[in-house]
Amino acid sequence: MTRRIALPRNLLFLAVAALAGAAHAGDAVPLPVTPAVGEPVLPYSRFIVTYRSDSAERRQPTVAAQGVRRALATTFPTDRAAATGEITQLRTLATGAALIRVPRTLSAIQANSLMRQIATDPAVLRVEADRLMHPIADIAVARTMGAADFTADDPYFVRYQWHLRPGDGHAETIGRDTSAYANFGGSDVSRAWNLADGAGITVAVIDTGLTHHPDIDLSLGDAGYDFITDAYVSGRPTNDRTPGGWDLGDWTSDATYTDPQTGCATPATAEDSSWHGTHVAGTIAELTANATGMAGTAHAARVLPIRALGHCGGYNSDIADAIVWAAGGHIDGVSDNTHPAQVISMSLGGQGTCYADDITGLAIAQARALGAVVVVAAGNSGAESGGFTPASCPGVISVAAVGITGKRAYYSNYGNLVAIAAPGGGIFDNDSSSGVAPVDAGFVWSTINTGPHEPDPAGYAYGGMAGTSQATPHVAGTVALMLGAARVAGRPVPNADTVLSMLRSSARGFPTAPLKPIGAGIVDAYAAVAAAAGIDLPPDTTMLTRGVTLGNQSAPGGGSKVYTIVVPAGAKALNLRTSGGTGNATLYVRAGQAPKADGSDATYVSSHAGNAEAVVIPTPAATTYFLRATALDAYSGLSVLATYVGP
Repeated sequence: MTRRIALPRNLLFLAVAALAGAAHAGDAVPLPVTPAVGEPVLPYSRFIVTYRSDSAERRQPTVAAQGVRRALATTFPTDRAAATGEITQLRTLATGAALIRVPRTLSAIQANSLMRQIATDPAVLRVEADRLMHPIADIAVARTMGAADFTADDPYFVRYQWHLRPGDGHAETIGRDTSAYANFGGSDVSRAWNLADGAGITVAVIDTGLTHHPDIDLSLGDAGYDFITDAYVSGRPTNDRTPGGWDLGDWTSDATYTDPQTGCATPATAEDSSWHGTHVAGTIAELTANATGMAGTAHAARVLPIRALGHCGGYNSDIADAIVWAAGGHIDGVSDNTHPAQVISMSLGGQGTCYADDITGLAIAQARALGAVVVVAAGNSGAESGGFTPASCPGVISVAAVGITGKRAYYSNYGNLVAIAAPGGGIFDNDSSSGVAPVDAGFVWSTINTGPHEPDPAGYAYGGMAGTSQATPHVAGTVALMLGAARVAGRPVPNADTVLSMLRSSARGFPTAPLKPIGAGIVDAYAAVAAAAGIDLPPDTTMLTRGVTLGNQSAPGGGSKVYTIVVPAGAKALNLRTSGGTGNATLYVRAGQAPKADGSDATYVSSHAGNAEAVVIPTPAATTYFLRATALDAYSGLSVLATYVGP
């Protein structure tokens, strides 16, 4: 649904509902007779049939076609065209299932009847309709606009990207807002940049593709792939796949797609191109510290764009092949992926529960077996995520959305299958479920294009979107940081299950308990990356900024506080100091992990009467140094400073 709100002419709000899928009922996966709100009411003519490996149907397409023809004749005995028309086996999917097209289009009720009949064949293990999935993006703000921790000099980072900063409750006024909000929803990415940048990691974004944008590394654009096999959906002239992961547009706002007989939209629901994949890719890996635009989560990682969503969405069969190919699996008729992804990000989905033996579940299992971590959006229907796919697929990391205040975004799906929450934007003032108008603090800000249909080569911009689609790339980018940090630290690279465990255990608690379960907490990129790198972060660890004094610190007698400073290669004369205030503090220092509260494992110690302590390390290692200020007598008003000479 497109919703327009009267705002300045450089602002466009676009609402996209969450969407399609399938449910589970033995060997035949039924379709909902009543489509979900916002789901295109399309007829069905494509079916995914999994045959037994020892069956003739598996080996011979003509035998499979005969079986489907018999099922058609039984289901529609008076329809001669259905019983005698051509049954086309379009291709064999990566999972081994056959994609079959029948000679007539069917309603949901008719398709369910046919699938039940096909499933009676002893050679059939499973049959499901090849349905359209869709990008999950609730509301989008598109505008042309020309960001500090590590330090990002990107001009719009500070002004807009609350979602990359610590969710420690500091007040922020975003964009053109006049009200400040306590930021409890941030992902703490900006501190994680002191530990990792994602270098050496490839993140596959299965979405609408990528547009040319000066603030995105486009080096893998041609190495990606367009997996859409239907010309009506792809907008290309032929029903085939093609190299390159470029976004050609996904608009439905012309007569081709609003035709009442053959279209997938009505004039009221038609939309211009979303450039959804470009926005997601920017959140994951937008170029950072380049004095341009905004910043990205894992800014040194490379995005492999895969186009599986076009006009009207994207078929499950194409998405499943894209998942396997992204991880390095072979797909007949497609050049092998020379840049297998360690992380796969999917901000797409639809209605219906996902099971291990359906087409999407099998594809995800193959990708995991090839070493990929699969991160998906929980969905934007404000409903239980177990009823949506791929959010409910076994083995995925399913992501819910919070706004700047740390509340569950009103649209976000929820439930026990959700692994973690991340900033997706709350849209309205104070993350409310409604309001007079959206606020800038209600959105996640990233890269877009301004072309209404085809991409405008000079129309790149930065804009805001809100949804679990926007929460997902924060987690996918964090996973890229984690994998990169583990490699640099010489530690075993964690597998998908270990990554999930680390994300959960390092998540930041919600500022108030959500009424619906949305995972272990809000993603904390800094804590997650530290865990992957083997850095033990005690609770309430505070990162110091080089040369910036942190004042007004206090601890009760016998208590302590821990601080960190990341020291780069080539630094000299690391100087760590405490001073001022009242009481008596002792300074313990250790490289790589925090010293114990009694200093028994500290590498360096400074202990004098009062709070004036100093540790100077002439040639420090390139690592994270931990400082623990332990109170021999309760201290207050203490200042902490870390400086070094060099880069």
